Amino acid sequence: MEVQLMDWGRKGYREAWDAQERLLAGMVQAKVAGQGGKAGQVVFVEHPPVYTIGKSGHAENMLLGATQLEALGAECIKVDRGGDITFHGPGQLVVYPVVDLEVLGIGVHEYVHRLEEAVIRTVAGYGIAGERVAGATGVWIDGETPRARKICAIGVKCSRSVTMHGLALNVNTDLRYFSYIHPCGFTDKGVASIAGETGREVPLEEVKGRMRAALEEVFGFTLVP
Repeated sequence: MEVQLMDWGRKGYREAWDAQERLLAGMVQAKVAGQGGKAGQVVFVEHPPVYTIGKSGHAENMLLGATQLEALGAECIKVDRGGDITFHGPGQLVVYPVVDLEVLGIGVHEYVHRLEEAVIRTVAGYGIAGERVAGATGVWIDGETPRARKICAIGVKCSRSVTMHGLALNVNTDLRYFSYIHPCGFTDKGVASIAGETGREVPLEEVKGRMRAALEEVFGFTLVP
């Protein structure tokens, strides 16, 4: 099974969101017209600084006001994915699969589980032991200890079994941006990046290659340009 791989480079969050919506709408319309059957596409992208608050998010987890956000060169946007608040910015690999779960033959929970597994395999290539934490979607390091820190946030939306939004893996991300929020609503857990864990900056293109291979392994499809 082939899935299209799209690399948008660096793109503003709102622009990327609108583009995802168009991809999703096209797939849903095709299904309604009885012309479905395509697995979809996976998007790689990097965003300028932005905070996003999901449907279950709480405004109080954003610790800055509008003036302070402007001084940071960041914005805060309410979005329609699951989850609370997180940060997207330079040095972070964001992956947006717009795929039909019926074609893939899996449900939403299995889909999220496989996204987590792809991240776990990707960071393992850098000697990082990523893991899951019960009741906390995403990928963590030392998840069941006082040093628990999240290296990848996951939040998805599903319409007629077609997904959008996805995951955000901290590669060379400036983690100071996370000090201005309660990431994903947690006040007792930290954040991490591949660079922070390895002590060196890692080429984003290299991580994309590892992520591509991991997604193909866990979903059983082939990503084609």
